[in-house]
Order: sequence, then structure tokens, then C-alpha cells
Amino acid sequence: MKRIASIDVMRGLTLLLMLFVNDLYEPGVPHALVHTQMNEDGMGLADWVFPGFLFLVGMAIPFAHAARVAKGDSEFTILKHVLLRAGSLILIGVFVVNIGGLNPEMTGLGKYFWALLLYLGVFLIWNAYPKDWGLAKWLQLGGWALLLFLAWIYKAGTPEEPLWMRTQWWGILGLIGWGYLAAFLSFSLSKGRMPFLLFFFALFAALNIAGSAGVVHFPEEIGQVFGVILRGNTPFLVMAGVLLGTLVKTWEKGHKMLLYVLLALGLGCLALGFFLRQWFIISKILGTPSWAFICTGISILLFALLYFLVDVLEWGKGFSFFKKAGQNSLTTYLFPDILYFLIWSLDLHLLVYKQEESAWLAVAGSLCWAFAMLAICNRMVKVNIRLKL
Repeated sequence: MKRIASIDVMRGLTLLLMLFVNDLYEPGVPHALVHTQMNEDGMGLADWVFPGFLFLVGMAIPFAHAARVAKGDSEFTILKHVLLRAGSLILIGVFVVNIGGLNPEMTGLGKYFWALLLYLGVFLIWNAYPKDWGLAKWLQLGGWALLLFLAWIYKAGTPEEPLWMRTQWWGILGLIGWGYLAAFLSFSLSKGRMPFLLFFFALFAALNIAGSAGVVHFPEEIGQVFGVILRGNTPFLVMAGVLLGTLVKTWEKGHKMLLYVLLALGLGCLALGFFLRQWFIISKILGTPSWAFICTGISILLFALLYFLVDVLEWGKGFSFFKKAGQNSLTTYLFPDILYFLIWSLDLHLLVYKQEESAWLAVAGSLCWAFAMLAICNRMVKVNIRLKL
């Protein structure tokens, strides 16, 4: 089965934009680049990046499933892999979101040092070690021991009201994990058949609309755990990718017709998003259906363009830098955080472009940072430093 290179390229470009908008010094850059406020009707570049990545998570599912079946994996074996992968993302996400609330005095470790140890543990456990390398298991065991130690000593809150690690929200990686799990289970139950995939897509869209309209409510105990799925927004974005991935996989030899269909679907999602704006503002933070459909439309149109350039015209060599990053997405996403914590813990004044006087300097600095992170992580693969769940 031919690999659709444009999926990796788009994932790499999306990661570049994600690192770019995450690094922006908001007071000093144009409003159109950053997140809009919760109740503000609109969206900036930063409001598309994460749903764009979720869309790509979904697009990869039909191809990844077919590749595992071709290798002889049973559905049960594939399901175990998916549960382990989703669980790992959720676990890492929970650890990461608790960094901000850590009380250094009560924990006995500084916040930045605790975070650096956390990332060390993550890389020890989930690094893709060379096959048959004897030290791999010992390093993974050391990583698990480190995570358990960090969880054991963790304290938040105050001495009068101490708190342990908790899921205020699941974090970016946790949301990806829940969305990936819901979408894969939907794909598996559907056996990849389009009518059933459309049913699950419509189901998650309906949950998103009903939740945003305030007509459905779930018990707090259930919502705290399964709220990401029950609110529908995140699974909807991943399922949109599953649908498109299935479509591309089915019609990959009919390029011309496929591109027309992609164009129609992209424009249709945009139109539906703006139609829903009559009742729901466009808001990433609220996860409104208007925002979700508009983001999906943008994702489809961007993919159509890259598919035409990379897979139809075969201009892949010009995008190889982004393709490599797209194949190494978890490392590329997490590694910059390690550098941030090192810079902050050592009180190094390296990020001098983060200022308000010059918007051009602030934007250019963050763009250079994002390109540098992709370049470093692309090199890390060559020395066997690469996260793989």
C-alpha cells in the first residue's frame, strides 16, 4: 500500500505552526496569530493549529490499521496497541498539566527541575531504542521508577489544603489520546465502512451541538473521566480525519476526482460552520460546532493542496524537512518544552525577541525558534532519540 506522503508533510507543517504559536509573546504580536478569548466570536491562526493536528491523527488511522492487518496483526492485537498508545498519551498529558500547580516547598523540588525529570522519564520509557539493544528494558524500567517517584512526591495547593496530581483538564496530549481512542473504536466497529463512519461522525457532531446548546448534561463523576468523548468536539475533529483518510485510501488512484471531492467537502464544511454561527459563536475554548466545522474545512482544503503538490505532482523532495518532522511528531512537540525549562531554570536571557516594542522581531523570533526545533528533532532521529508510542 502506497504511503500518502502529504499526510506526513501536513503534520510537519502543523507542528511548525504549533511550535510557532506556542512560542509567541502575545502582548507583542498581531492578534490574528494568537488565540481568541473564550467569549470572542472569531479565531486566529492559533485556534486552527490543534484541530488541524487532530484531523491528521484521524487521517492516519485507516492507513495505520491497514498496515498492521497487512503484517498479520489480529484485530485484538491492534486494539491492545491502540489502548496502550491512547493510555500513554493520556498519562503523559496528566503529568504535564500538573506542572503548573506544583508547590516547590511542599514537593521538595523546584517546578522546573521536577518538569525536567518528568521529560527525562518520558524519553526513557517511550524512546524507540534500536532493536535487540540490551539496555533498553533497564532504561525503560528506570523511566517508570522516575515517574512513580515524581508522582509520589508531588504536592500542590497549600500546607493547610494539600493537593495531589489531578485532571483539571487532560492537556493537549490527553485530548489527543481520548480523541484517538474514540475515533479508532468507531473505525473498528464500523469495519472501515463509510456509512457507519458517517454515523459516528454525525453522532459526535450531534453531541457537540447538543453540549454547546446546553441541552444535555452528564453526571460530574462521568464527565470528569469521559467528558472529552461525551462533549463530542475532540472526537468529531478526529473522525473528520478518519472519514477523509478512508476516502483518500479508497480513491487514491483517481486523483482528479478525489481533488474535486476534497474541494467540495472543504467548502461545504466551511459553509456549514458559518451557518452554525447563527447559534454558536466561533470559539476554540468553548469548543463550539461552528469553530469545529470551519477548522475541518480549512484542514481539508490545506490537505487537498498538499496532496496535489506532494502526491500528484510528486514534489515531495521540496517538503522533506516537514515530512521528517511529521514522522517524528511526539518528539518534535515535547522537546522544545525541555529547552524552555532549562532556559527558565538557569535564568538564561536567551529569548530576547519576546518583547512588545517590535512585533516583527517577536514574530520572526518565534518563527526561527519553531524552525530550529524541527531541525534539531530531525537530527535527533539519526542518533536514535525518537519517541514512539
